[in-house]
Amino acid sequence: MKKQILSISTLVLCILLIQGCYYDKADLVYPSSGAACDTTTVTYSATIAPLMNASCNSCHGGTAAAGAGIVLDTYAGVKTYAANGRLLNSILQNGAASAMPKGSSKLPDCSINKVRAWINKGMLNN
Repeated sequence: MKKQILSISTLVLCILLIQGCYYDKADLVYPSSGAACDTTTVTYSATIAPLMNASCNSCHGGTAAAGAGIVLDTYAGVKTYAANGRLLNSILQNGAASAMPKGSSKLPDCSINKVRAWINKGMLNN
């Protein structure tokens, strides 16, 4: 009887030791849900203008923009609202300006971070 208890105890201990040895790197076993957000290469032409076209210009495009007369299909228009803070506050949906895009979900954090980076870099027309 003692021999069986000792054998079972040894077996359980070995199983626990084997299960406890975990050397895998977490980032390899559990990869992130997406690629990192690169805000270092943000430009108006490659990043901001396409974002405005996809998310804003259906209402804020053209000379007679339906979106309260706010035109965001030109560099000058985007820069104006970026400089006064309304663009970022709108897409942040923080209550400091009308939440945009209206009637739609908030932009992804990566897109918002790219707009913020472009503003912080001086809103260049590049």
